[in-house]
Amino acid sequence: MWIWLVIFALIAYGCYELYQYENSRKAQIAAKKGGMMRARNNIPVGVASAHKGDLPVYLEGLGTVTAFNTVTVKTRVDGQLTNVAFHEGQFVHAGDLLAEIDPRPYQVALDQTKANLQQATANVAQAKGNLERDQASLRDAQLNYQRDQQLFKDQIIAKQQLDTQLATADQIRGSIAADQATIASNQAAIVSAQAAIDNARLNLTYTKITAPISGRIGLRLVDAGNMVHAADTNGIVVITQLQPIAVLFSIPEDQLPSVLEKLRNGAKLRAEAYDRAGQKKLAEGTLLTVDNQIDQTTGTSRLKAVFPNNDNALFPNQFVNVRLWLDTRRGVTIIPAVAIQRGPSGTFVYLVADDDTVSVRQVKVGLTENNDVSIDEGLQAGDRVVVDGAEKLTEGMKVAVREGGPARNGAGQRGNPKGMLE
Repeated sequence: MWIWLVIFALIAYGCYELYQYENSRKAQIAAKKGGMMRARNNIPVGVASAHKGDLPVYLEGLGTVTAFNTVTVKTRVDGQLTNVAFHEGQFVHAGDLLAEIDPRPYQVALDQTKANLQQATANVAQAKGNLERDQASLRDAQLNYQRDQQLFKDQIIAKQQLDTQLATADQIRGSIAADQATIASNQAAIVSAQAAIDNARLNLTYTKITAPISGRIGLRLVDAGNMVHAADTNGIVVITQLQPIAVLFSIPEDQLPSVLEKLRNGAKLRAEAYDRAGQKKLAEGTLLTVDNQIDQTTGTSRLKAVFPNNDNALFPNQFVNVRLWLDTRRGVTIIPAVAIQRGPSGTFVYLVADDDTVSVRQVKVGLTENNDVSIDEGLQAGDRVVVDGAEKLTEGMKVAVREGGPARNGAGQRGNPKGMLE
């Protein structure tokens, strides 16, 4: 009998333990479900911490790429175009041969002027020989006249013979004067012939048309075989200088004083050119100059920046967005720009407390640069702000902080093109 009692006791104990186990398991499941429900009530958000840093100040303007030099290559002499030595679109250096004009007429003209020079030189030599002969004759005539004067005094010769000798001397003087005039005339002819030679030689060199500047060749305007003239309007080809290259852009007139102040202090202001969409940086350069007047119609002032353009990323007449570095604000409080919210009371952020509750914090936004903004008032370094999921939040709500925020733009792109004060 007692055996059955033991068996019954063991069975009762086992049932009790099983009952306790089931109750414990159900309690754990209920606790987990309760925790999950509570977690589901917390809005998941991405946060970022405010930090101290430096932000550059940029001015922005719309600009057009402009070549420093654009030259229409024209012939300087008339003739038949016998050779075109360039390819359309190629880069050339100053002095490179571009085209040739038939040189034969100009070679003939040069040879003729050389012959004229030789003739004038020979005429001078002949006139000098005549001058020396006449000068010798004059000396002889003067000696004869002096002897005849003495003979006339001694009444050996008649007065007529003395007068004849005097007339001979005067005639020789006239010949000497004519010789001197001939020499002067032919010397002038030599100078003229030399000038004609220089001009003919210059015209001959003009038959080889060379590049006046370094740059990129445009489309050919005249084909080989055509007659070209110095008076032609279109020329042979157009060369555009691309390295360096300029960008003309405008800024509002109220921003001009800050630029001029920097220039007066000798600052070298960096300029950046971006594509039409304002996303891709094309080139970096420096501010070259500021226009001397303000456009009254638009209230803007034009500026010119220069870019090395070594990779030829900028092209004449291309539209670009220009950002001009003006200053750098140091030690400012910085947060991601996506944290900024706007409402009837102005700009604010959702501040996340240590217990993961959010509160509305009014802020004063300073600079906006790429994906960051500086906060002049309302935050300090270390404060956590919501950068993702703010559209579902209200004051005092509990949040579930999620690691990381929204992805930022990659290198070479800009989120906000303004480096301006909000």
